[in-house]
Amino acid sequence: MKKSFLVICSIALLACQKQSGSDLKELYSLPKKLKEVSGITYFPESNILYTLEDSGNKNAIYAIDSKGKIAKTITISNATNVDWEDITKDKNGNIYIGDFGNNDNERRDLCIYKVAKNQLNNDVAKAEYKISFSYPEQKEFPPKKKEMFYDVEGFFEQNGYFYLFTKNRSKGFDGTAFIYKIKNAVGTQKAVKIGEFKTCNNYNHCVLTSASISPDGKKVALLSHDKVLLFKDFKGDLFHTGKQTELNLNHFSQKEAIVFKDNNTLLIADEKTNKIGGKVYEFKL
Repeated sequence: MKKSFLVICSIALLACQKQSGSDLKELYSLPKKLKEVSGITYFPESNILYTLEDSGNKNAIYAIDSKGKIAKTITISNATNVDWEDITKDKNGNIYIGDFGNNDNERRDLCIYKVAKNQLNNDVAKAEYKISFSYPEQKEFPPKKKEMFYDVEGFFEQNGYFYLFTKNRSKGFDGTAFIYKIKNAVGTQKAVKIGEFKTCNNYNHCVLTSASISPDGKKVALLSHDKVLLFKDFKGDLFHTGKQTELNLNHFSQKEAIVFKDNNTLLIADEKTNKIGGKVYEFKL
C-alpha cells in the first residue's frame, strides 16, 4: 500500500512532522446491530462510550460498556436522523449530535442537537434544543464538482463553541479541509470559517471522518482511514496554526469515529466492510 503523503503546513509556516505510531490495540468488537457507527464520545467516570449511526438508521444513541455490549439504547423522540455523522459532549456531560452529513453538498437543513446529560438515563429522550446552520461560502446547492467542500463528519464542542472539520468531496481531491466555528446556542446561525489546511492528495488515505479534542484542550485529533492528523502547540482555537503531525495507524479500514480517552490515548471505531472492522481500538500517542 502506498505510504507517500503530502502534508502542507499552515500559513504560519510552523513545522510539520510525520511519524509512525504503534499498532492499534483492539479492545472489542461492536455489537452486530451497529453496522454503520459514525461517531463516538467517551465518559471516563463510567467507562462508557456513546455512539450513533448515520443516514438510514434510527434516531437513537447507544451506550456501549467496556466489553462492547449495548448497555442502553436512547431514542431521541424529537430529532430526525437525516445523516448523523458525529457525536460529542461538553465539559458538563451534555451530548451533541451532528446531523450535518452532506455527501452531495445540497442540504439546507444542517443542524446539531443537544441532549442534556439528565436525559441519558431515559429510554426515550428529547433534544433540549437544535442549532441550525449554513456555510456562508456556499452559494450553490450543489456547487460545482471541483468545489464540493461542504460535507462534515467530524466536530467537537469546546468553551461554548462547536468546531467542524470538513470532508472534501471535490473532483481533483487535494486534501484541502476547512475549519468552521459555530456558537453553542439555540437558533439559526452562519458558520464562521476560521481556517483551512491540507492533508494529502489521496482521498482514500487522507479524507477526514471524525474529530476530537483532548480533555486538557491542548491536542486535536482528526481521523482518516489509516492515520490520525494531530494538531498541538496552537494558540486559542487556531488549531491549524500549530504543529501538524501525521500518525500512521498501520491499519486500513473504514474508520469513522475518534475520541480522546485521556490526554494521551485515543479510542477509534470503524465500520465493518468486507469482513474487516466493526471494532473499537485504543491508540497511544
